[in-house]
Amino acid sequence: MTESAELSDPAPGAGGSDDRPLRIAYSPCPNDTFVFDAWAHGRVPGAPALDVTFADIDVTNGMAERGELDVLKVSYAVLPWVLDEYALLPCGGALGRGCGPLVLTSGPADAADLAGRTVAVPSERSTAYLLFRLWAATEVPGGVGEVKVLPFHEIMPAVRAGTVDAGLVIHEARFTYQDYGLHCLADMGEHWEATTGLPIPLGAIIARRALGAKRLRELADAARASVRMAWDDPLASRPYVLEHAQEMDPAVADQHIGLYVNEFTADLGEDGYAAVRGLLTRAAAEGLVPALAPGALDFA
Repeated sequence: MTESAELSDPAPGAGGSDDRPLRIAYSPCPNDTFVFDAWAHGRVPGAPALDVTFADIDVTNGMAERGELDVLKVSYAVLPWVLDEYALLPCGGALGRGCGPLVLTSGPADAADLAGRTVAVPSERSTAYLLFRLWAATEVPGGVGEVKVLPFHEIMPAVRAGTVDAGLVIHEARFTYQDYGLHCLADMGEHWEATTGLPIPLGAIIARRALGAKRLRELADAARASVRMAWDDPLASRPYVLEHAQEMDPAVADQHIGLYVNEFTADLGEDGYAAVRGLLTRAAAEGLVPALAPGALDFA
């Protein structure tokens, strides 16, 4: 990491033309489509046009590490690897309380039962996995065995089928795991909140620093306006949400939005930034991620 993450306006030719659509990637999950609906469909006055790619979080994390696209929804856990090239936007992401990842098993179990066992996770660079590693370091004697990365929608079927011993799940799985006959062994969010008192940092919005400070502020303003428009008229986003919700029950989609789109989506604020710093500082102390450089999370 560089010693300074200060933002500045780009030199001529750096960061592309101001009038081209910005290339953005976010998930098809209801919280993301709800947040970005107004912006993606040109209803935010003065906002830059978007060229949208839908991708699961493991894919967008990889895109960020390779320096692809202008704006991305990524795991907070990947920030230490990408903040030289990308800036964290202070809005548009997912933090909250009571919304953490869950560890699921096919039958009743406790943390000690995971020692040496196979656990499916949505990404080894996901915030969910980072929270899991911090939890397992104190709760699973000797640690877990093999970690198997699966797309998040494949994890619960794998646990039910017995091809893995446990699964770390995110998103709407919090509301549907009982439909698979699964048991919740532990809630990573409860553990995080109990040990830190902070909200749970999950997904971040980042944008290429080469766009320049002025452009990045415009992006933050557009993201805030888009989420506020979604709150003001929730029905306007419903077609976009359900189109990409992978046959999700509309009631579950509403629960998903209600849990993951909150005051931290409009602005991280003091508690939000404290949560992000706390997560990455703890993880760095455990040797799980590189340490952040001074000012790496600062936004112009």
